Amino acid sequence: MIYASYSSDLVKYNGHIEQVSIGNKLKITGPVKAAKVISPVDKDSVDCRILTMGVYPELSEKNDIWVLIRPTDDRYYPQSDHTNTSYKRDGEWQVVTRFGGDKGEAYDLIIYESDATASSFFSATIAKWKEEDNYPGLKLEEIPSGAKEVDRIKIYTSKNCRGVF
Repeated sequence: MIYASYSSDLVKYNGHIEQVSIGNKLKITGPVKAAKVISPVDKDSVDCRILTMGVYPELSEKNDIWVLIRPTDDRYYPQSDHTNTSYKRDGEWQVVTRFGGDKGEAYDLIIYESDATASSFFSATIAKWKEEDNYPGLKLEEIPSGAKEVDRIKIYTSKNCRGVF
């Protein structure tokens, strides 16, 4: 019965399960004073899809955390999973981050704390890009004023990720 359901399309299933890797992790000691990336670490080489993780102080509970990547084209690409904003809970956050460049390409991985207006802008931008199947990136001046940079690291792709997505 189950086989018949799958083979006849009566049951819908996710044909593509995204696999993500986890990079090296920074050890944090003492109280957290600002949102910070703990994985991957600065100057790390990463796979095409990674789980970017970090920490945030209690005072940042009301702001959303967004990861933006800036490859060599000097454009900014907000990253999201199904929730659009980074998942936050108990002082930790995470989001799936996707890279599309050549092996060894350098990226700035930038963390922003965003108010509701900036967060809505990033969500709407991603939705528009998905609908149009076109991801042109943002210029620095297009990033809303309600998004404040709080951390930045440099990372490199460990394999050719061009055309993966």
